[in-house]
Amino acid sequence: MSQVASHGRQYPPQQQQGVHYAPRGPAIFREQSYGYSNARDKLMKRRSVRHVELQQGNLVLDMPAPTHITNGQTSEEMSKVRYTAATCDPDEFVRRKYSLRPYLMGRQTELFIVMTMYNEDEVLFVKTMNAVIKNIGFLCGRNKSKTWGPDGWKKIVVCIVSDGRNKINARTLKVLTLMGVYQEGIAKDTVGGKDVTAHIFEFTSQVMVSDTGEVSAAPCPVQILFCLKEQNKKKLNSHRWFFNAFGPLIKPNVCILLDVGTKPTGTSIYELWKCFDKHSNVGGACGEICVDTGRGCSLLLTSPLAASQNFELELSDHLTILYQSVFGYISVLPGAFSAYRYKALQNGPDGKGPLASYFKGENLHGGGVSEAGLFERNMYLAEDRILCFEIVTKKREGWILKYVKSAKASTDVPTTVPEFISQRRRWLNGSFFAALHATVFMYRIWTSGQNFFRKIWLQIEFIYNAVQMLFAWTSLANFYLAFFFLVSTATAPGENDAFNFLHAGAGQKVFEVLLKFYIAVIAIVLICSLGNRPQGSKWAYVFAIISFGLCNVITLWCAGWTIYLSVPHTKEGWANFNGLLKDSATFRDIVISFAATYGLYFFGSLIHCEPWHMFTSFLQYLFFLPSYVNILMMYAMCNLHDLGWGTKGDNGASKDLGGAKKIKDKEGKEMLEVEVPTLREDVDSVWQASRSVLRVKPPAEKEHRDAATKQNDHDRNSRTNTVLAWLGTNMAMIVLFTSSLFTDFVAAHFSTQGGAFNPYLSALFYALAGLSAIRFTGSVLYLLMRLFGH
Repeated sequence: MSQVASHGRQYPPQQQQGVHYAPRGPAIFREQSYGYSNARDKLMKRRSVRHVELQQGNLVLDMPAPTHITNGQTSEEMSKVRYTAATCDPDEFVRRKYSLRPYLMGRQTELFIVMTMYNEDEVLFVKTMNAVIKNIGFLCGRNKSKTWGPDGWKKIVVCIVSDGRNKINARTLKVLTLMGVYQEGIAKDTVGGKDVTAHIFEFTSQVMVSDTGEVSAAPCPVQILFCLKEQNKKKLNSHRWFFNAFGPLIKPNVCILLDVGTKPTGTSIYELWKCFDKHSNVGGACGEICVDTGRGCSLLLTSPLAASQNFELELSDHLTILYQSVFGYISVLPGAFSAYRYKALQNGPDGKGPLASYFKGENLHGGGVSEAGLFERNMYLAEDRILCFEIVTKKREGWILKYVKSAKASTDVPTTVPEFISQRRRWLNGSFFAALHATVFMYRIWTSGQNFFRKIWLQIEFIYNAVQMLFAWTSLANFYLAFFFLVSTATAPGENDAFNFLHAGAGQKVFEVLLKFYIAVIAIVLICSLGNRPQGSKWAYVFAIISFGLCNVITLWCAGWTIYLSVPHTKEGWANFNGLLKDSATFRDIVISFAATYGLYFFGSLIHCEPWHMFTSFLQYLFFLPSYVNILMMYAMCNLHDLGWGTKGDNGASKDLGGAKKIKDKEGKEMLEVEVPTLREDVDSVWQASRSVLRVKPPAEKEHRDAATKQNDHDRNSRTNTVLAWLGTNMAMIVLFTSSLFTDFVAAHFSTQGGAFNPYLSALFYALAGLSAIRFTGSVLYLLMRLFGH
C-alpha cells in the first residue's frame, strides 16, 4: 500500500467526542488568547541551555514536532522541525554554505511553489494553502503518470515567505504552528553577534488546518519551507529569497508563484505543469484569474464594483491574453498565479538576464536615494511585466509565454472605492511605463534566439501594443469627445431631439447642463487626485463614480436614439440593408463599432462557453466604465511620484528572541550556546492553545493606515510635468475637435446626406472596432490551436 494511503488512515480523529465549544465573542476570544499567552510564557521560561555544533558555520536546530501531528512517524522530516537562522543576504545563501532538507536528501524537485504574504489573515492563508495541498494530492493520485504518483509529493516543495516577523498576522502564525511548520521559542535574533535576516523552518506536514482551528488529514505529505523574514523588505525581496537563495539548492524544473489569498482550483497546478512538460520552448505560463464571487455568486449581486471587475477580468481572459498567447508574448503573467521554467529565468555569464532585471526594482524602491528617474521607478512597479519582456527577448534563447485556459484561480477583489483606486494606481502606472519600456526596446526581439518567423510575429504584436498604449494615453479625450458628439447629435434642435419627451427643445438644455456637469466632476477628481488620498476623499470619489455612470447611461441612450432615427421603420426599408449601410453614415459607424465591441464581447464569451458574466456583470461594467478612464487614470497620473507598494519598509529589527553565543568546548571546538524548549509537553501545550485561539474569531478591527510618506521635490516636479503633458494632449484634442473650425471643416468637405456625420467619431469607432477584431481573431486562433494540441 502506498505511503499516502496508509498515511491518511493512521491519522487520529481530529476532535474528541463530547467536546463543546464555547460561544464565540470578544470575551471568550480574550480568554483563549490569555490561555495561549500562558502556554507560550511557560514554554519560554522552561527552556534549557544547550550547546550545539555549528553546521558549516551556521546555526541549525532539529526540534521535535508536536505529538498531535507526528502520528508516530520516525522519519526526521515528519517528526522534527528544522530551523535555520540565516544571517546573510539572499544572494549569499549558497555561498555561506546554508542548506535545505530536499537538497540534503538528494531529491529532484519538479515543482517549487512560492506563497508570498505580508499580514494576510488566517482566512486568506488557509484558502490558498489548502488549495495547494489539494492540488498536490491530485498529482499524487495520478498513478499512471511517469512523473507523478503516490510519491509525487517528494518532487514538490512549497515555500512560504512572510515579509517581516513583526508584520505577520498572529492568527496565521498559529495556523502554521498547527501544521507543525512553525514553533515558538527556537528562533534567534543573532548568531555569533551577527543579526539574523531570515528564520527558516522546514517540515513535511501531514495535516490540513481550517481557519477555525480544525485539523484533518492531508491527502498526502507536503514538504514545506517557511521563511520568516526578520524585516519587512517588500515582495521583491521575498522573491529574491525564493529564486536566489533557495532556487540554486532546490534546482526545480518549474516555479509557481502564488499570492496568499489566491485559490487555485483542484487541477490548476497540474495543468500549468503539463504546459511546460508538453512544450519545451515555454518559458512562462499563466492561467485564468477569476473573481471569488462567493456562494451562489452573491458578491456580484451585492457589490456592483466587484461585478464590474469580474467582467473586466473575463474580458481580458477571453480576448486580450488569448491573442497575446497566440503571438507568444503575454505582456504580463499575473504574480498572483503564474509559472516560470527555472532555466528560462537564469542570468547569462555576464550576470545580465531576466532575474537580474526583475530584482533591479528592489534597489529602486528600497527607500533610499536612487539615481533612477521617476519613469524607471514607476516602470518597476510592474516588475512582472519586465520579467515577461526579458524572458521573450533573452539573448540566444527562444522562449515563449503561454496562456493555459484550463488552469484557473480565484482571488478577492476590492469592494470599497478607496481600496480599488489605490490598487489600480500602482497597476496603471507600472503597466503604462513598462509597456512604454517594451515599445522603446522592441528591437531586442531581433537579438534574441527566436526564429525568424517568430520575430516577425512578435514585431507585429509589439506594434499593436504601441497603438493600444497610444489609445490609453488619449483615453480621457476620446471618452469625452465620444460623449460630446453622441449627446450633441441626439439633442439637435427639431423633432428628432432625444429629450423631446420632457418638452420641446429640452435636448439643448440637457446637453448644456450635462457638458458643464461633466467638466465640473473632472475638476473635482483632479483636485482630489492631486491633494488627497482616496481614503480621505471617499465620498467625493463615490459621487464622481455615480455622476460619470449616469453620464454614460445618457450617452448610451443618445446613441440608441440616433440609431433608431437612422434605421428604416418599415419592413420594406430593411430589405435594402446593404444600401442602408452605404448611405447612412451615422447608422454604419455606430452600429459597426458597437457590434465590433460589445457584440464581439458576447460572441467571444459564447464560443468559450462562458457567457454568464455578460448577464451578471455587463451592466455594472458599463456603469463603471467612465470611472476606469476619468478617475483611475486621473488618480494614477497625478500620483506618479507616490512609489509606495502598499506596505512600508522596515529597516529596524526588534531584539526580543535572544541570541546564539559562540563558545568553545573543553577540546577547543567552536559551539553555539542557545536556549531552546526541551520538554515535549510544552510544545504540545502551545499547539493546543493555538488551536483554541483559532476556534474563536477575533472582534472586527478597523484598519489603521500609516500616514502618507513625504515625497521629495524632484519626484513631485516630474509628476507635475507628466500630468501637464497628459492633460495638455487630451485638452488639445478636446478643444480642436469641439471647435467651430472643425465643424466648419466637416461641413465643407464631407457629405452629410445620410444624417449627422463626424469624421473623428467615425475614425475612433473604426479604430476601436479594429482593435477588438484583432483580439477576437487571436481568441479564435487560440481555441483552434488548443483544439489541435498546440
